[in-house]
Amino acid sequence: MELSVFNIQGADTGRKVTLSDTIFGIEPNDHAIYLDVKQFLANQRQGTHKTKQKWEISRTTKKLKRQKGTGGARAGSMKSPLFRGGGRTFGPQPRDYSFKLNKKVKQLARKSALAHKAKLNELIILEDFNFEAPKTKEFIALLNNLQIGNKKAVFVLPEVNSNIVLSSRNLPNSKVLVASDLNTYTILDNQSLVLAENAIKILEETLSK
Repeated sequence: MELSVFNIQGADTGRKVTLSDTIFGIEPNDHAIYLDVKQFLANQRQGTHKTKQKWEISRTTKKLKRQKGTGGARAGSMKSPLFRGGGRTFGPQPRDYSFKLNKKVKQLARKSALAHKAKLNELIILEDFNFEAPKTKEFIALLNNLQIGNKKAVFVLPEVNSNIVLSSRNLPNSKVLVASDLNTYTILDNQSLVLAENAIKILEETLSK
């Protein structure tokens, strides 16, 4: 698969890059994508939810009424879940939501997500660039030049570039990542995937292991 390389002015440089068919040209596996996204979202959960159970409530334990003869059910404590202010039966407790997913499944999911982007023409190859200083205005101009100013986009760089990161961090629909941190959820959560030229090599090396 060959794609044209654009510069930061949004113009075609006349050069093309060849993307690996073993990554960008595979038949996407939707179930692998589902599992990887499910794990990613599960890992984001803090799991600190908590409600008090019967034994944790501070209320009187005096017997409320006699055992028999009232015509109603027995009641031994105001801590009972049956009473307002009592404990909650089977309420949420702190827990860890994360689960294990095989490395090969995660790798297949990322390949499948990239293949989806390639099929939908939502993949843009950008020649390597840099900003002399953090300028949000310059990053907005870059988005407009690539005609993705009104789209949710993620830029994938070969390495951390603080000027580019700082230029984009105030824009809610734009995200900048290094190639090694790219995950399935982020790929699919954005309408446009912008790959810097040198980031492609890192992605292909990572996903070929």
